Amino acid sequence: MGWQVNKELLPMKGHYFFFNAGTGPVQPFLSTYARQLGFSSVVVGVIYTILPICGMLAKPLVGAISDRFRCQKIMFLAGQLLTAAAFLAINFSPEIPKDQKVHFSCEGDAVFDTSPNAKSTVDDCLIDQFQKEPGIVDCQLNCVMEDQFWNVVTKYWNASEYRDHHSENLEFTAFVNKSKTIKMNNITYFSFKDVKLSNGKIHQALCPCGKDCHISTICQINCNDYNLNNLVTQTTVSDNEVYQKSQFWIFLILMIFGWVGQAVAVSIGDAICFELLGDKHNRYGYQRMFGALGWGIFSVIAGIMVDSLSEGSSTKNFESAFYLSFVFLLFDFAVSSRIKNVQKQQSSNILKDVGRLLVDIRIIVFLVWCVAVGMCTGLIWQFLFFLIEDLAKDQGCDSQQWIKTLEGIVMAIQTLAGEMPFFFWSGKILKRIGHINSMSLVVLVIGVRYILYSIIPNPWWFLPVELLNGLTFGLFYACMASYASIVAPPGTEATMQGLVGAVFEGVGVSLGSFVGGVLYDVYGGPWTFRLFGIGALIVCLLHAGVQYLIKRSDFENHYTSPGEALKTVYYDDQQELTLVD
Repeated sequence: MGWQVNKELLPMKGHYFFFNAGTGPVQPFLSTYARQLGFSSVVVGVIYTILPICGMLAKPLVGAISDRFRCQKIMFLAGQLLTAAAFLAINFSPEIPKDQKVHFSCEGDAVFDTSPNAKSTVDDCLIDQFQKEPGIVDCQLNCVMEDQFWNVVTKYWNASEYRDHHSENLEFTAFVNKSKTIKMNNITYFSFKDVKLSNGKIHQALCPCGKDCHISTICQINCNDYNLNNLVTQTTVSDNEVYQKSQFWIFLILMIFGWVGQAVAVSIGDAICFELLGDKHNRYGYQRMFGALGWGIFSVIAGIMVDSLSEGSSTKNFESAFYLSFVFLLFDFAVSSRIKNVQKQQSSNILKDVGRLLVDIRIIVFLVWCVAVGMCTGLIWQFLFFLIEDLAKDQGCDSQQWIKTLEGIVMAIQTLAGEMPFFFWSGKILKRIGHINSMSLVVLVIGVRYILYSIIPNPWWFLPVELLNGLTFGLFYACMASYASIVAPPGTEATMQGLVGAVFEGVGVSLGSFVGGVLYDVYGGPWTFRLFGIGALIVCLLHAGVQYLIKRSDFENHYTSPGEALKTVYYDDQQELTLVD
């Protein structure tokens, strides 16, 4: 028997592919981009705590509006356009003001150092890389001068032209010898012998009489070496002050628009997908796997493009990723507009119908499970790359040269080798073992996966572990979305998808990001993942125990058969759905 292609579902598959191909080039790198704009890790953490809360509010609200006014497709397409516009605008977000300042001293030898930036931790690997590349670096310095400093310049540097007329600042070019760079007590020292003054003449920077003819002042600096510029650059705004800056609010608002647009497109898109599938919910994974394909391919391609276009620069050039994202999201809009969506049912009272669900013990346990998995997902979304980079540093500075390649491979394995197969198999797995057993299996594998992260010393050994992402996200997401669709009363499908997505993301992911950040700061990466892994195993035992008690109770409609459950919960003519027998 040959393959039969359902042409009505082709635009839905196209949506999942192009939407994830559009968000994949940008979404994984936004936290890195935020830090490049000058926001500290603390500020980035605050932003990523706010975003899921905004998604939590938007998903059920827009879902309810879509169900009430039967405008799912309009909201769906609007979410895509909002995401595309926001991502493109983020590319033009203004940076927090930065300063490149050093301390210049001349007492025998001419040296400038990073003592004005002493509060910032110096990257040892960056210094190591700087020293390994032999050569001379040209640095333009603009230094505040006092009268006695001018005497040194005119007398010992033989710059007699400054004897009678000079300004408050001295501008010169220092020729820095890379090999003579020294780091002591979190301060890096760069020495030089020759300078070129503004008249174009080369002079020796001599201060031969110690403190009697010395220079000690603060200078603005700009060098033709990007590693050196990185070492001397610092933000001029503290974390407490940054919240008063327009740069912060512009970036935050654009991030919120992008996050809300994604939240709306994802939740309503899933509702439309289940509407098209009818009672064949087990085929959801066949559609959603194309999203994993789009994300896996183009997140890696975007990373390669960013690295290639940023070669020789102290900052990453993300412009290509933002434009690539915008193009694919426009493709998504064009493809999604061809989806033939007709909302066949409408709820007379959405709040009442959904409210009756929230008092059912099975739904409560389901939502608690969503929160638990969301917390673990928040940890891996925000801190897995932190853990990889921390462990890579323990392997030596040379490991930093391949760290972005490793992170790209990790994303590729997670999506292409993990999520895609399990989205494809999710219908058969759910049909064979049921939703409840699948839920317990997901948290069990999360526990095992996170404990493995905590004991593996070499990040390259993470690669086989990433295959488990097929269970911890692929099977999880299919289970969560299909269960939400099954228990949704007629006419509340988008509302229910939005509610479940809000609980998972707004409560779970947000809480996991916050708790994970605190634990990571106090205990470090391995112990944070170990604690979350142990917590996941405890949740697995509790979930299995609660399910056992429910089975022993007088509920005839047990948790593993949501279609049967609806017979008891609702006394209406809703069609019985038998995803799991």
